Formats: sequence, structure tokens, C-alpha cells
Amino acid sequence: MENHKNTNNKWRSPKKQTSLEPITTITPKMKWKKMMIFFNTTKTTQNPPHEFLCPISGSLMSDPVIVSSGHSFDRISIEACKNLNFTPQLQDGTTPNFTTLIPNLNLKSSILKWTQSSQTKIQTNPNLKTTENLVQTLISSKKHQKHQNDVVSEKNDQEEETRQISILTPRKTSYSSSEESIATATSSSSTTPRPQFQSFCYSSPSSSEIEPSTSPEEEEIVTKLRNPQHFIIEEALISLRKITRTKEETRVQLCTNRVLCSLRTLILSKTEVVRVNALASLVNLSLEKVNKVKIVRSGIVPPLIEVLKFGSCESQEHASCVFFSLALDDDNKTAIGVLGALLPLLHALKSESERTRHDSALALSHLSLVRSNRAKMVKLGFVSVLLGMVKSGHMMGQVLLILGNLGFGSDGRAAMLDAGVVECLVGLLGGVELDSESIRESCVGVLYALSHGGLRFKAVAKEIGVVEMLEKMEKMKSEKANEKVRRILEIMSEKEVEEEEVDWEELLDSGFSCQTMSRQDSGLDESSVNGAEF
Repeated sequence: MENHKNTNNKWRSPKKQTSLEPITTITPKMKWKKMMIFFNTTKTTQNPPHEFLCPISGSLMSDPVIVSSGHSFDRISIEACKNLNFTPQLQDGTTPNFTTLIPNLNLKSSILKWTQSSQTKIQTNPNLKTTENLVQTLISSKKHQKHQNDVVSEKNDQEEETRQISILTPRKTSYSSSEESIATATSSSSTTPRPQFQSFCYSSPSSSEIEPSTSPEEEEIVTKLRNPQHFIIEEALISLRKITRTKEETRVQLCTNRVLCSLRTLILSKTEVVRVNALASLVNLSLEKVNKVKIVRSGIVPPLIEVLKFGSCESQEHASCVFFSLALDDDNKTAIGVLGALLPLLHALKSESERTRHDSALALSHLSLVRSNRAKMVKLGFVSVLLGMVKSGHMMGQVLLILGNLGFGSDGRAAMLDAGVVECLVGLLGGVELDSESIRESCVGVLYALSHGGLRFKAVAKEIGVVEMLEKMEKMKSEKANEKVRRILEIMSEKEVEEEEVDWEELLDSGFSCQTMSRQDSGLDESSVNGAEF
């Protein structure tokens, strides 16, 4: 029987095997496929860097722009704030200025690179209505927070009154020591000296921190510039200043967003050695044409203005040199004027340093080639200040170049005719003390620009005797200057149809009356212009 059972069991075992699934061996290739499927399915979405988010909407910026205060926002958010007449307050306590918008192409390029690498979609055409609703919510939350702060402040005032009453009671309390410590802290904080430079907060250049290094040399310099120890920073700046002094390829290679971001912070350093070497390195980097626009768009202009206002003599020399170098590029002229560098450069013409005066004058002469900057200069009172410098014999050649550029605008010609520039130029050309050929050519150039002023210029010229003076003047070495003299004489000799009926004295009187009315309307006079921070 046992043999029979064993035989049956022997024959039944194959039936159990047939009911099971076939066994497959796992190869290394199948393991690799399973791992790839696992990682692809469990891949987490990468959050965008904080610098790529708009400070107002908190979303990824599709069209980032730089405002006058140096911050970067999404253009649609600024439009929404303007429509709602709302100016936000940033986390650092500053308030942005939305008067001027400049496209931040570097930040936009970095955002596009990040979206491509992280496979993140960006909203190319955001809805203005949705953004306005978001800003409206932000306004409501600000009002609610302000109300809560008022309630807390009122409660603290009540507690303070109660505490003061308890202090006045005869019994001894433990508040005296705390009161003394609070008073000491308050007095110490009130006597803290005010920092020399203002602090700036930029959102655009901070995106450079995620930019990959272009070379080991650049990585080493950036690492040292971000070191908390001052002597390491000084060594890095001295090294950067030396290697960018002569090598053109090095200047192009090291002009990266990361280097510019570090230099932008260091030119406002409290240490003079750090500040001077950072500015000198920036001068070297700005010598290359391909670097000029990149430097302006990195947010470097506002800190440079602070150095030009409050820096030391050597720092101001380097800052004015940077402005002159950056102003050579046509794409930078409007941006530099918009960011507020015109008036500080005018004040720099009164600097004790000859180099600062020279570079500032050259920067203004190039910036005045743009129409928008010429209009700003006229409104800021440049004409009367520059004319005063010409009369005093201070930097006559450079100042006359700026006046010549201002004369090619209608508002500039009117301001110069009102200020008496023609009389001053005729006095200089007719005087025996003017022996410089270049200054004579500059005077003729200014007269040529003013000759496009029509009847108003003719009236002033005839009254002063410009034609007689030009005819007696000897020929100059420059053929261009002689051509301008001939052109001025031709303009003066042209016969107008109504010239016989023109009353020149009445025209002159009307010009001076217009001058008085314009000054009354604008609320400015010569004393207010000449007394502006000089």
C-alpha cells in the first residue's frame, strides 16, 4: 500500500506544477528599466529660484523689467499696480519707483534656461485682470495687517500707561532696572552714526548665483569675493584688477553676472581699499565694448551714483571713469540718464580732482547726444550752470561741447538764448584773451547749433553784431569750423518773405517776456538753479 501511495504522489506532483505561472529570470537589463521607470514616475517638480519670482505676484516672471530704484518685477504686475494706484512695500522695507521700466534681458535669459532644464512651462501672456485681482487681494491684506498693528499698538499704549502708573506708586517695583536698560538702549541707538552709503536691494543680479561658472579662474575669484574675511576679498580684488588691466580676452571672460553681482556690493563697502579696487576692476571690465551693456543691465548704475555723491576723491575718479566708458555705447545712454546719473555728473564738474572733472565732462558730452537726456538736462538747469563755468573760464572746452549738443534741441536753444549764451560767445570770440584754436572752434560750433533757432536767433545776432564779428574773424585751421562760419553767415543773409515787416525790437522783447513767463510758470529762477547743491 505504501508503495502504491508513493507512486500516486509521484504522478500527482506534475499536476501541481502545471497550475503555477512560469518562472522568469530577472536580468540586469530588466532591473535598469525598472529603476528608470521608478525615477521617472517619482520625479519631483523643481521649485524655481526665489530670484525668478516677481516680488508682487510671487509667480515666475515672463517679462522681467528693472525699475528706477534697481528692483526687478514682472511687467504685468507693475501695470496692475499702476492701474490700481498702488505702490507695494518690499520685504527689506524699501518702496520701488515705477516711473521708468528697462527690460532685464539677463534675468529673462536665465529664467528661460531654467525652464528648459527643469521642463517647466512659463505663462507667456499673463492675464492683466487676474493680476489686478491678486494685487487687490494684496492691498486688502495690507489694510487688514495695518488695522491689526493699530490694535496692537493701542493695546501696548494702554499697557504702557498702566505700567507708568505702577511706577509712580510708592511701593518698590522691579521695573526700574529694566527702564534704565531700555533708556540706555534707546540713547545708544539714537547716537549711532548714519552710514555713508545707502543700501540697495536688487533682485535681478542675484539670479547670477545659480549661473554656472565659465572657467576655474572665474570660480576662484567669485569664491574669494564672497568670503567673509576682508583680507581674502582684498587679495581677490587686487588679482582681478591686475589680470583685467592688459588682457582683453580675460576682461570678456570674467565679465559674468556673478562677478558683477559681487562688484556691485563691494563698491559700496565701508573699507576704502576694497571700494577702490572694486571700482578699478569695474573700469577695466568696462573697456571692452561687449561688456558695456551687460554692466549697465546688471544694476551697477545706482551704486555708482552713490559713490559719485558720497565717495572719496579716488573712488569718485574711478566712478566717473566708469560712467564715461559706459556712455560710449549708444544702447546705454538712455538708461544711464533714466537712472539719474545726469545731475551727479554735473556736480562732479566742481570736484577737486581734475580726473573726475574731465571724465564727468566727457560722459555728459556723450550722454547729451540723446534727445531724452538733452531734455532732462535743460529741465535740471544745466544751461545756466554751464554758462557760468564758461564765463569763469572753468573747463571751457569740455563745457562748450556739452552746450553745443544741447543747442541741437528746440528747448535747449530756447534756454540758451534766454540765458544769454550768444552774447557770451561773441564776447569770447571778439576778445584778445582767447588764443586757443580748439575753444574758438567750440564757440563756433555752439553758434552754429543756435543758428537753427529761426527768427529768434536772427534778432539776437543782429542786435549783438554776430555777422560783423564773424566776418572780421580770421580763418581757422579746421575746415569744418570754417564751413560752419560760412553757413551761419548764409543763414543770417537769407531773406524771409516777411522779413521787411519784422520788428526786431518787439521780437526781442517778446522773447524776454516769454523767458519771464516760463520761469514764473515753472517756479524756477536763476538763483534757484545756481544754488542747487553747489
